[in-house]
Amino acid sequence: MTRFEIVRIARTWIGTPYHHQESVKGAGADCLGVLRGVWREAFGAEPAAVPAYTRDWSEPQRAERLWSALSTYMRAKPVADMAASDVMLFRMRAGGVAKHIGLVTRTGDAAAFVHAYSGHGVVEGALTSPWARRIVACFAFPDTLFENGDQ
Repeated sequence: MTRFEIVRIARTWIGTPYHHQESVKGAGADCLGVLRGVWREAFGAEPAAVPAYTRDWSEPQRAERLWSALSTYMRAKPVADMAASDVMLFRMRAGGVAKHIGLVTRTGDAAAFVHAYSGHGVVEGALTSPWARRIVACFAFPDTLFENGDQ
């Protein structure tokens, strides 16, 4: 598996309708569902079962549950070192918990990412400044998942 292959897999989810808590390519997915589906297709079984979550998940408790889970199963890295196939974590509003994710497909001047959100489904969009300013963390798939160190 390579970064290029992970990006290719993520792009196959484009056009999947948005459905909260789902992770079925072509049928329905939310932002976490896309990541879960890419993980399954690239590496096999997901590292852990995902408990049910509400649309306001962890907001009332002010808990950074998604950040914690990504930190457990992926490798945190500086946002400045973001590369294709990395996962970005977004805080969608000031003071809110970080609860949106996207998978980087391109970096540089034409930076882009695949993500799912209500009303749009799974799309590949430009990483414009309104999106970029919401990034709070970046994660890479664990090196141990790549065969022969081919990243």
